[in-house]
Amino acid sequence: MTQSSRSRIIAVANQKGGVGKTTTAINLSAALAEQGAKTLLIDLDPQGNASTGLGIGPGARKHTTYDLVFNEVAAGKIIVETAHDNLFLVPATTDLSSADLELMSRARRSHMLLDALRQPDITDAGYDYILIDCPPSLNLLTVNAMVAAHTVLVPLQAEFFALEGLSQLMLSIREIRETANSGLRIEGILLTMYDRRNNLAQMVEEDARENLGDLVLQTIIPRNVRISEAPSHAVPVLHYDPQSKGARAYRALAVELLTKHGRKLAEKVAS
Repeated sequence: MTQSSRSRIIAVANQKGGVGKTTTAINLSAALAEQGAKTLLIDLDPQGNASTGLGIGPGARKHTTYDLVFNEVAAGKIIVETAHDNLFLVPATTDLSSADLELMSRARRSHMLLDALRQPDITDAGYDYILIDCPPSLNLLTVNAMVAAHTVLVPLQAEFFALEGLSQLMLSIREIRETANSGLRIEGILLTMYDRRNNLAQMVEEDARENLGDLVLQTIIPRNVRISEAPSHAVPVLHYDPQSKGARAYRALAVELLTKHGRKLAEKVAS
């Protein structure tokens, strides 16, 4: 890794869709930024939902992650400011849909995102956190994210079969650690869409903590209608309804990670 030691790069990944991956990428980024951490979110999902969720519509995406990875466009021309202090975005479009095929023909097909992140426009920008919203599959884009990252944050929906799907992702992380990024670690397993009234959700939590121990983060993201509504307003839930259970949960997640990393917390943030 040649990135500044000040920047912590976290890939938000799970090959299963519908587990709250992009929702977590958006809201954790916003919560870290709210705490004063200069944060860059890289939208690596061809659906571009993280870009939409931060208010950057298709018409505002002049340059994208595709240009960053394949066209060697300077990051300074691609990174856009969001409406939220300290929060910046590399947007994505459906151009990324063909990325896997194009990556196959490249000599450094697993390292192209890492190479792109080594440019001064990023290393010298003073980002405290760089989050990567991965596609909902274990494809070459996701591999690129894991090769570039320090850690992987895994959202895990509190439902039946959740842990079965996790095993393949853990194997992939281990393989990348052995072949391409020896420093890669698991940031944590984040339980999402959790309904405390549901016995199954409690069983999944117990099973996860019993099998994965401290890898399971203390913060749990509840099933919350405000989290679901926020994307339609193109804002994080922290700004859509700052006092909602969902907003409070993502703030707690940011505090848990900042504390874990020995980072300074903001003196006062609404909770």
